[in-house]
Amino acid sequence: MKNIYILDAVSFLFRSYFAIRGMTNKKGESTNALYGFIRSVQKIIKEFSPEGFVAVFDGPNNKQSRVEIYKEYKSHREGMPEDLVPQLGWAHQFCEMAGIPYVSEEGVEADDVIGAIAKWSEKQGAEVFICSSDKDLCQLISDKIFMLNTNKGNLLINREMVEEIHGVKPEQIVDYLAIMGDKSDNIPGIPGFGPKTAASLLQEYGTLENLLNSLDSMVNQKRAEKIKAHESDARISQKLAKLIVDVPHPTEENFYHPKSPDTRALEILYREMNFNTLLQELEKPPEAELEEELSYHIVDTEEELDALIKKLQQEKSVCIDTETDQLAPMAARMVGVGFCTTPSLAWYVPTNGKLGIDVVVSKIKPLLENPNIAFYGHNIKYDLHIFKNHGITLKAIGFDSMIASYLCAPQKNRHGLDLLSLEKFGKVKTPIKDLIGSGKNEKSMRDVPIEDVGPYCCEDVDYTCRLKALFEVELEEKGLSEMLLEIELPLIPVLVSMERYGMFVDTEKLQDMSELLREELACLEKEIYDLSGETFNIKSPKQLGEILFEKLAIPMGSKKKSTRADVLDSLKAEYPIAGKVLEYRGLEKLRSTYTESLPLQVHEDTGRIHCTFMQTVTATGRLSCQDPNLQNIPIRSKEGRKIREAFMPEMEGWSYLSADYSQIELRLLAHFSNDPKLVAAFNHDEDIHASTAATVFDVPIEKVTKQMRAGAKAVNFGIIYGQQAYGLSQELGINIKEASTFIKKYFDRYPGVRNFIESSKEKVRETGIATTMYGRKRPIPEIHSTNGMIRTAAERLAVNTPLQGSQADIIKKAMIQVHEALKKEKLAYMVLQVHDELIFELPDENIPCVSEIVQSIMENVTSLSVPLIVNIDVGKNWGGC
Repeated sequence: MKNIYILDAVSFLFRSYFAIRGMTNKKGESTNALYGFIRSVQKIIKEFSPEGFVAVFDGPNNKQSRVEIYKEYKSHREGMPEDLVPQLGWAHQFCEMAGIPYVSEEGVEADDVIGAIAKWSEKQGAEVFICSSDKDLCQLISDKIFMLNTNKGNLLINREMVEEIHGVKPEQIVDYLAIMGDKSDNIPGIPGFGPKTAASLLQEYGTLENLLNSLDSMVNQKRAEKIKAHESDARISQKLAKLIVDVPHPTEENFYHPKSPDTRALEILYREMNFNTLLQELEKPPEAELEEELSYHIVDTEEELDALIKKLQQEKSVCIDTETDQLAPMAARMVGVGFCTTPSLAWYVPTNGKLGIDVVVSKIKPLLENPNIAFYGHNIKYDLHIFKNHGITLKAIGFDSMIASYLCAPQKNRHGLDLLSLEKFGKVKTPIKDLIGSGKNEKSMRDVPIEDVGPYCCEDVDYTCRLKALFEVELEEKGLSEMLLEIELPLIPVLVSMERYGMFVDTEKLQDMSELLREELACLEKEIYDLSGETFNIKSPKQLGEILFEKLAIPMGSKKKSTRADVLDSLKAEYPIAGKVLEYRGLEKLRSTYTESLPLQVHEDTGRIHCTFMQTVTATGRLSCQDPNLQNIPIRSKEGRKIREAFMPEMEGWSYLSADYSQIELRLLAHFSNDPKLVAAFNHDEDIHASTAATVFDVPIEKVTKQMRAGAKAVNFGIIYGQQAYGLSQELGINIKEASTFIKKYFDRYPGVRNFIESSKEKVRETGIATTMYGRKRPIPEIHSTNGMIRTAAERLAVNTPLQGSQADIIKKAMIQVHEALKKEKLAYMVLQVHDELIFELPDENIPCVSEIVQSIMENVTSLSVPLIVNIDVGKNWGGC
């Protein structure tokens, strides 16, 4: 055996568990750790083709030998997360099915087994690679034993690297851990001695024994006294840290050779776990391995192009895809365009070949602008931009396989063509990086030979065509065809128009604001340093944590020490430094994300910012704004409002008009719940928060105080997002009992709301799906999870999705109708959507007319049991609306 790769299996499972979120099987059981573990195993085997391989797991009762030495060993660790336990067993099953050797010895820790196998393999003459990031295992490293940290780009750690990373040699690692201790294993060490101190002592004295024997002659007697006081801790820690390598383990070389996988068993496992990608990657049966006959053509003469256009003009629907010289849609130019009408048959027309760009554009323009042909693609919005760059406007859009995929599985965050081709057809498509390279060697598609680009583009349209046929059936079965045809597809031209028009921004205003923010940040830095007593990197969670929880010793009780915003928020009343750090973070985000970044995103030709609106990102159906994300500019802070003020009409005599749905999600709550009091409050145009306060506190509405109204407002909006007593108590600054009483009173007064919430949860428990009023569907299998946190989060989604998803559908329908009403006369330009608000740029003389059109359409786009109300505001900049 020339080499062996030893996998620290449990560490890979834990890392995957916390790194991957939201993966469940059809029963709602968590599968994230298992998926990550399988991918890790596959990656190592693919990249290194090991001759020997073994996954090592902790055995049952594995701590017993070290607990006998020190009863507090690992005693502070919380038990394995409830939903990780079954995944550990599934990982064993996977190894058996995949032919992966694995070891789990009762009463033995995985690290000891890893050490035993590593030392045995070294004696057999094999090179040993321990796949782990655990510093304890560095004690095993020798001339033949290495560590492979797959989490850091397959970093190979040899003897020299150990010394470079930790400051000590591999044979000193045990003493290094004995001195500094190990919090993760509850190894005590010498209190106050960190890694730098431990390394410097061992560099001077060589071993722990030499150090203990030299205490009387040590120059720093204060340090020596501390070491003497904790000598027994150091010696116990040394015993705990040293690996026990004379433990049971397989000694037959053949055991470590991977075996042939049981493909049928893996197929069943992957189906049970909902691992569709892994399922598609399984080896195909022999009959499926026959090469499919493809008919891909490069069209680069006038005769061929004329013949192709004549053929395509007879079709009712045609798949298209553009290849471009760059990704930015507003700046990209066509390198070529692909066409497909039926699977396996596709054409590629280059614009950088014999024909040239002018001839190609002039010939394909009448075809693409034919209103009788429905063109479709994968993310066709991008292609629409590219055609617009060349003066071509598609008249009919028939399908989009990316949006179709999203509608069928909105809980997934990836709907790329390569992934879908793999999932649905088992087709591994040519990665684009194989054509253009990556990093410093990246080329433009214009630089890639036509004979390489042609098949690549033909493959894209071919598999988009196949996906269309598949998704049309799935959409129909799931009742989503109407959602695609009546909302998502008609919205595409609206978004193209918004993206192309863009928003003008006063970059000088932003630069001035950057200066002010830098000054404010410098003042905050000084205040934070004064409160902490030293300078440090405020942006570093590690350094901030050391200041807060070690130097300042802020007590956290049973809570986990963290520098997350919610933790700092809970500390700020008692510890001013926490509030200052939150303030610093907020201003620094505004500076880095907006005031200094936005000027760099202004298009050099138009002088405007052109963001991208994505239809396939949020599971609720809301639009997502990217590059840059203008939806997230805060409205409540004065700095956020100033950033909005930098966005303004480019021309004199023009203004911005804002049309904002008033409390639309609460109105939808009234509609869905049909609660008499809630419905009546909206129908009588009452202040809904004051009305709620009057109902809950049982006082006349005119007697409602600001404090009462604030509490009612928090509950009204909290209900939508599943807020519990603890969250309400934090928001209102009251105790949990008071918050709980408030919520109980609310539900007693609004029983229809309580019934809606419970029925929404129950419906998802029964069907696994939450549905909006227009039929948009969101699978929520996590509602059956055995993990309480995951299950509770799923219940919140079950309530929130019909509300937020319906709101998303309503404003999308309104956008389509408003765009149609305004575009003919160019009365105004829709420039931005921020969830329940639309922003328009328009000449001042059009304000009365546009206000009436927009308000009328938005308020009458759907019929509810309560009125939809739209507030219109006008200003000379976005902040003024």
